[in-house]
Amino acid sequence: MIIFDNDYSNGAHPKILERLCATNGMTSLPYGDDEFCEQAKQKIMAACDDYDANIFFLTGGTQTNATVIDSLLYQYEGVIAVDTGHINVHEAGAIEFTEHKIITIPNKDGKMEAAALNKYLNDFMHDGNKAHGVYPGLVYITFPTEFGTLYSANELKEIYDICRNFDIPLYVDGARLGYGLAADGNNITLPYLAKHCDVFYIGGTKIGALCGEAVVFTHNNANRHFFSIQKQHGAVMAKGRLLGIQFDTLFTDDLYMQLSRHAIDMAMRMKRIFADKGYRFYIDSPTNQQFVIIDNEEVERLSREIIFTHWGQADDHSMICRFVTSWSTTDEELDVLERLLGQ
Repeated sequence: MIIFDNDYSNGAHPKILERLCATNGMTSLPYGDDEFCEQAKQKIMAACDDYDANIFFLTGGTQTNATVIDSLLYQYEGVIAVDTGHINVHEAGAIEFTEHKIITIPNKDGKMEAAALNKYLNDFMHDGNKAHGVYPGLVYITFPTEFGTLYSANELKEIYDICRNFDIPLYVDGARLGYGLAADGNNITLPYLAKHCDVFYIGGTKIGALCGEAVVFTHNNANRHFFSIQKQHGAVMAKGRLLGIQFDTLFTDDLYMQLSRHAIDMAMRMKRIFADKGYRFYIDSPTNQQFVIIDNEEVERLSREIIFTHWGQADDHSMICRFVTSWSTTDEELDVLERLLGQ
C-alpha cells in the first residue's frame, strides 16, 4: 500500500539517523541542557534572526499545543481559533482537558480573518456581562491551515496588530511550517514570522524528524516557569538530546527547507496529475495537502491500493479526499497514483 494520508508515516531522514548513531556513545546533560540542544537553539535563533528567543523542544504537536496554550492562559481564559482550527477539530479535546475553552469564530478557506477577530474582541470587550463569560486570552492560528492554505504577510500582520491592540498574544501552530514556507507564492519568512507573533513552533515530526517540535517564544517572552509547566504536562524528555540532535541536523546546511521544498514539488506534480485526469479540487492548496473530490465508487476502488484520508462528503455521490505528500514522497509513488486514477 502507498500512503498518502499523512506526512509522518516514514521514519527519519538518513542524516538524522546517522547523527544519532554517531553521537550514541557520548554522554550529555539531561533535560535539554546538553550541547546538542544548545547548538540547535543557536541555529534556530539565527534562522529566525531573533537572538532573544526562548526555545524549548517537545515531542509532538498535540503535546506542544496543550503545553504552550496552558502556559499562556489564566484559569479563566480561553483561546480564540477558527472553527476548522486543528486544536478544535483534531486534538480530541486536548485543550479543553487543560480546562481552557476554545472560542471559535468562522473561517474563510481555513483562515482566520482579521475583521472577524476584531469584531469578536470588540463585541466581547463592550459586553456589559463579559465578567460572566470566558475571557479571550490568546489567539491561535496554523501555518499552513488545516486546508493547506496560507496566510499572506499582510494577513498575518493584520491579525498580529489586532492582538497587540487588545494586548492578547498570538500563537502560530507550525506543525507543517516548512511546507508553508517552501510553498510557491508564500511571502512569509522565518524572521518575518518571528516578528509578527508571540510564540510559534517549528514542526519536525512531519518534516524529516523521528519526532520533535521546536517552540520559539519570540523576544524573550516565555512564561518564566515554562519548564515547570512543560514538566507538569509530561513534556520534558530526560534524554533531551534526542530532540536537540535532530533539530541541529535539520538546521544544518538548510536541510529543513530542502526537505520541505521536496514535498511541495511532489504535491505540485500530484496536483497536475489530478487536474490532467479531470478531477475537481475542494480547495486550491499550494502546500503538501491536496483536497480532491472523487466519486464514491472510485474512492472504494482506490482505497484498495492507496491509503488516503476520507475528509468528508462532497455530496451524495462523491467524497472530499485528502492526499498528502511529505519529505520522503517519491516519483515512483506518484507514478502508481497516476496509473490508478481514472481506470
